[in-house]
This record gives sequence, structure tokens and C-alpha cells, in this order.
Amino acid sequence: MGPVENLMSDFLRQCGGVAVIDGGLATELERHGANLNDPLWSAKCLLTSSHLIRTVHLDYLEAGADIIITASYQATIQGFENKGYSLEESENLLRKSVEIAREARELYYNNCREASAEGNPDGRILNQRPILVAASVGSYGAYLADGSEYSGDYGDAMDLEFLKNFHRRRVKVLADSGPDLIAFETVPNELEAQAFAQLLEEEDINIPAWLSFNSKDGVNVVSGDALSECVAIAESSNKIVAVGINCTPPRFIRDLILSTKKLTDKPILIYPNSGESYDADRKEWVQNTGVSDKDFVSYVNKWCEVGASLVGGCCRTTPHTIRSIYETLSSKSAAPPS
Repeated sequence: MGPVENLMSDFLRQCGGVAVIDGGLATELERHGANLNDPLWSAKCLLTSSHLIRTVHLDYLEAGADIIITASYQATIQGFENKGYSLEESENLLRKSVEIAREARELYYNNCREASAEGNPDGRILNQRPILVAASVGSYGAYLADGSEYSGDYGDAMDLEFLKNFHRRRVKVLADSGPDLIAFETVPNELEAQAFAQLLEEEDINIPAWLSFNSKDGVNVVSGDALSECVAIAESSNKIVAVGINCTPPRFIRDLILSTKKLTDKPILIYPNSGESYDADRKEWVQNTGVSDKDFVSYVNKWCEVGASLVGGCCRTTPHTIRSIYETLSSKSAAPPS
């Protein structure tokens, strides 16, 4: 294994075998007062309220997350330019997303040092541990802001070169901003996964990446492409250090882990959504369609038993969800081996 692949295996060992990924960003930003009604979605806060992003990252670290994902999912150079920003301004906003997450990590470490000096009565989880910043790269569909990351249907005219050129500069800028990982998230089809894997090679990017697909049936990825073809892309790249599923209802996750495990020895990551349905026409979540935190967390041990080694939440999960995951994993590792 080269240094890039070692990063993840060393990190997981330091986490006791399973690492906790953070939860939803947009919902939390709104809870802190941000208005995200914009095609840039959570990336809009990079412009208007970066302190809120930092607060949410910190909330997740204090809830036990080992990995925080930057607010760059919807941040694309093309999206910023459509809003009238120059290329230079657009690239600075991408860099800023990584800087904010790194600042949150530093703040957290300061809080840990203060707490160990003064004692920590307020229930936050403050323990000095390795924390990774993952730079989020959303799919082309996320930039279109038309829900196509949930269908993977980019039309027949779409080709590999177009997707590589769409993402190339953004991936390079994010990689050069000092993250520990690149998170290719909510990848809806095989073509885009190929584009990401090839970009890592072509641009000689030496930061490890993960590749995370979404599914709406628990069998294929959302476009209908076979999960096996998608996982094979991760398997064949030594720069992709983990592969898995995000933004997918919890009830499908166990089968997807089992299918993925047959195809790769790489660590498997899962950060499902809360199971709520999203009404794309009304641009809102349908109330009471999701699972409670308690139910969400009841799945977690089952997921780890069948092979997940990075676990968190996606849309509509909160620091409370992540705290519950942290606690269920801690109680498991604290229990004597049966």
C-alpha cells in the first residue's frame, strides 16, 4: 500500500475500527438562521455567512464526528460564475470552504485543551483525536440544481470528456487547499465515477478520495447503472481509498453494504439520509416520512456488523443523530469482547 491508501487504514485504526462522519449541513445552516433558497444552496453561505458554516462543523465535532465534510457540495466555478463572480472569486470561495473546516478543527482542538485544563461539565464531546477534513465534490446534477443527482439522467449527449472538464479545475483547486480527503458524493452514475477516477490520475492529485453513490432501490445506483460496475471503478483506482453509499434511505443500506463487500476490500462508507422524501417540485421535505434518530441509530450496529467502517448521516440528519451514532459505537467498543 502506498501512502495514500495507508491514510485511511491508519485513520480507521486510530478510530478503533469505525470512524464517524458528520451529518446534514443545509438543514443545520437553516436552523442557525441561514436562508438557502438559492441554486447555490449551502454554498451560498460561503458568500454570506461563513461563520455559520464553521459553527455547524464545530457542532458536529462536539457531537463526536471524526470527519467533517466541507460546504462545497454545490460549489462549482460554473455556478458562481452564473451568479456574476469572476473565476478568481469563484476559486477563492472553493478554497474558503476548506479553510472554514480547517478553522473549525483548530477551534475544536483549542476547546479540547481548555476542557482538559478546566474540566468539561457541559456534555460536549471534547477529546483530542485525529480529525479529517473532506472536501466535498457534488455531482454535475447538483450544479444543475434540478434534482438530476437523484436520477443520474444527464441526457444522451453527455460524455466523459464533458464531465471531466466540468469538474477538473474545481477538483484541482480543492485538492490544493489543504483538505485530508476529497469526497466525491452522491455520484448518480458510472460515467461520472469514471470521470472522477480519471481526473485524479490526469491531474496527479495526491490526496486520497472516496467515492460515494446513491441508490433508490437498494440494488442499483439511481441512474439504473449496476452497483458492481460503479464499485469496480473505485476498486481499480489506488487513489480512491473508500467506497460506499450516501443520501439513500436507511432501509436499503444493509443490502448495499453486503453487495459492495463482495466487490472490494476497501473500507466501506455509508451516510444515509434520514429516509424522508424530498418533493422536488415544492422544494421541500415531506414531513414524517423519515425514521427517528433512535431508529436510524438502531441500524448502525447492523451496518458495522456487515462491514461498514465509516458511518454518518446525510440530508436531514443532525448533530443529535451523529451524537447517537458516536454513543452507540463507543458503547460497543467499550464492551468486553463477547
